[in-house]
Amino acid sequence: MSGDVLIQILPSVLLEGLLLGFVYAMIALGYTMVYGVLGLINFAHSEVFMIGAVTGAEVYRHLLPHVGNPYLLLAISITTAAAVSGGTAMAIERLAYRPLRRRGNTNRLVPLITAIGISFFLQDLVRLIEGMWHNEFFVNYPSTPALERTFQITEMLSIQMKAIIVITVSLAMLVGLQLLVTRTRLGKAMRAVAQDAHTASLMGINPDQIISRTFLIGGALGGVAGVLFGVLYTKVDPFVGFLPGIRAFTAAVLGGIGSIPGAMLGGILLGQLETSAGVYLPLLTDGNIGTEYKDIFGFLILVLFLLFRPQGILGRKEGEKL
Repeated sequence: MSGDVLIQILPSVLLEGLLLGFVYAMIALGYTMVYGVLGLINFAHSEVFMIGAVTGAEVYRHLLPHVGNPYLLLAISITTAAAVSGGTAMAIERLAYRPLRRRGNTNRLVPLITAIGISFFLQDLVRLIEGMWHNEFFVNYPSTPALERTFQITEMLSIQMKAIIVITVSLAMLVGLQLLVTRTRLGKAMRAVAQDAHTASLMGINPDQIISRTFLIGGALGGVAGVLFGVLYTKVDPFVGFLPGIRAFTAAVLGGIGSIPGAMLGGILLGQLETSAGVYLPLLTDGNIGTEYKDIFGFLILVLFLLFRPQGILGRKEGEKL
């Protein structure tokens, strides 16, 4: 493969990596928000993302014959998926994590195992519902000409309308979340609970309420990411959240778990690395190394960061509380 061809396809590879990176970033924000407030890795967040993807697909394809405007239909799907995923995340916190927290259990393995159990439960629940409803587990996002419309940027680079929508919605949600955390009373309350929940409660802040809202916001972002993922890649199923969830967690660690800009940066970096490896590895090795080996590089970088910079790119070392 000549170097000219590799350079010519680079803009398209970078664009695909950017789109995937924004999806990872929005999922990673759910991990990083919960960890920032509770110090908890909520591995059930991958299934919250999955529920958003499936919900959005069901709304999209059932309203498609009745709603003529595809952009309005997509907005309805995103809003519904955000509400359902946010509500699911709140229910998980209320029914599973809060009882453990109130018992004063300091063993970090207990909520971790709980999260894994919730993940399996949600996977099987969605599989049961979809199987009884449609007699199949896979749900496809219908294709519409408006979203598939292509704009030619250069001779070698084009972009679809759905890609523009993914970038626009992702940026708006990510910037909006950063402003919410840094400029609003709710954001100040989140930061206060994250720093010291007991002292925050003495100042009139209800930690349980703030934690519940944190799960709501993180879950809603996961639902939006699920719809955007479905629009980009068409097919979703009850197990679609596993790999994106693991990769998004990797992105959160790379950027600095607990840091919102870090989650954004980590997601985009991982998306670029994964896409570039998936395209260039087969080309540079004449097909001897296939696309399936792309994950090696992402997880290798994760291991290196855990060894030499465990706080991530934008994360900070935690000091001991006295």
